[in-house]
Amino acid sequence: MSYECTFICSPELDSTKVEEIVAKVSKLIETAGGTIKNLQQLGKKKLAYNINKFREGIYVYVEFEANGSAILPLENFFKVNDGVIRFLTVKVEEKKKIVKKSKKVVEKKEETVEPAVEEQKEEKENAEPTSVSDTATE
Repeated sequence: MSYECTFICSPELDSTKVEEIVAKVSKLIETAGGTIKNLQQLGKKKLAYNINKFREGIYVYVEFEANGSAILPLENFFKVNDGVIRFLTVKVEEKKKIVKKSKKVVEKKEETVEPAVEEQKEEKENAEPTSVSDTATE
């Protein structure tokens, strides 16, 4: 299974502490039999809303493949570690191929729409104008 995990570290941590957390996360994944595809430290960014009175956080993104049993120890590590203020792990499914409609089907739809619109225009043009006449004369 393929997973994506994004976690936010406290902005008060120095770079060595963040590196230690990232190393522990990668070690947890590898000990569970997983492999890391992509690991990025996205740096310090402003949060959309305050979390634990922090306005900023250090974002880390990890893509990995592992069994489902690897997720529980990883999330338990995030919950116990005070340096991590938020985390989210998502299972990534394979993208399904989108079958495009043939041109014939699209052309038929366009043909059915156009005559109906033209008929409505003709009906409006052929309609007799109505006028209000004054019948009261003095």
